[in-house]
Amino acid sequence: MKVFLADDEIVVREGIRESFPWDETPYVLVGEAPDGEMALPIIRDTNPDIVITDIKMPFMDGIELCRTLRTQMPWIGIIVLSGYDEFEYARQCLTLGVKEYLLKPINAEELRAVLDKVSRQIEDERKALEHAASLRARMEVGGKLVKEKLTGSLFSDEAAEEDAGNVLTQLASMGFKVPAPYYTVIDSLFSPKNEGQEAASLLAERTGGFVLPSPGRTGTRFLIAGDSGEDVEERAYSFAGSLLRELERMGSSEVRIGIGEIVDKPEAIYQSFRTARHIRHLLTDRSDEKYIILGTREMGDKQDENTPSVISEAKLYMSRNYSNPSLMLQDVAKAVGMSNSRFSTVFSQQNGQTFTEYLMHLRLNKAKEMLRTTNLRSSQIAGEVGYNDSHYFSYIFKKNVGITPSEYRAQNNNQPE
Repeated sequence: MKVFLADDEIVVREGIRESFPWDETPYVLVGEAPDGEMALPIIRDTNPDIVITDIKMPFMDGIELCRTLRTQMPWIGIIVLSGYDEFEYARQCLTLGVKEYLLKPINAEELRAVLDKVSRQIEDERKALEHAASLRARMEVGGKLVKEKLTGSLFSDEAAEEDAGNVLTQLASMGFKVPAPYYTVIDSLFSPKNEGQEAASLLAERTGGFVLPSPGRTGTRFLIAGDSGEDVEERAYSFAGSLLRELERMGSSEVRIGIGEIVDKPEAIYQSFRTARHIRHLLTDRSDEKYIILGTREMGDKQDENTPSVISEAKLYMSRNYSNPSLMLQDVAKAVGMSNSRFSTVFSQQNGQTFTEYLMHLRLNKAKEMLRTTNLRSSQIAGEVGYNDSHYFSYIFKKNVGITPSEYRAQNNNQPE
């Protein structure tokens, strides 16, 4: 399972990173951050199973991070680190979906025991939710079918556009977050269909009513509701990414996901569906495995080969700002005019690497160049390429290059440290 660490104390992060035998366990440390604000976009990008977070951190503390994760990514298991004087904070976190908390200082044995416990809880929850969804589908066929039929009527070729408002009013009486100011539609295809549809419906249930599923002939369609255009886009791409990961975890194949345009009135929902369906058909007809999730705006970017891609703009921005240790996904997304989730999805598909992976390799390539051509100490180079923590820089360098910065320098012109 993938683990992410958020703590503002370098010594704590270093202790967990260095003293825990990651290579001897089923756990992989996929990243770390000094506060919740920096952690959140990296968590979205790396998709960990477990997040370990301190309570007291600058900018966004552990409580706010837990609250956000519970709302946006409730499937993540959270472990809270706290001191003896922070018990009330820890107790508050326990109401926000936190699985366990550890008192500082911690040792490798304690951490392993808690990780094992939380991983078992996550697996048990997944099985229980799948079983509950199956049981609920059998016991509440009537109500479930009514909801799905109502949602599906919004996507029917025979639907009268003027009836959409009435359909949304009926769905609102069942607990969904509609009517809403803005909408978009997702059309997905996957195989096998039945198991995938059950997983898709379960994932939609966990969004708190903002995503309405409707099983189709080859997959599932979804209505996404939100308070603003940016909110809807963020929800749509975040949900599409989560759906893809869940389907892949189940062993599904031939996954294709189209996202329609954002609309601001119920009568236009059908048009968004038609666009999403058209994009999904295009993806299905192509043998290019590069694109699995595609939206309306990416279709324009993809078809106009003479226009510099937004990813080229993003890479240029990153090449100019990689030395800034505070550079985050949302900074680059804002620079190229995208929501965070949309940028993360588009970047990883077009580039073949996630934003986090690309930034890390960009920094490491610059570091290798400096190790070969300068006499700067590796701790100085760490700061030059965007790492405030020189120990973390050495850890990342060895993990990805296979040798330490000093060993790399020795093998390349043998320049002194």
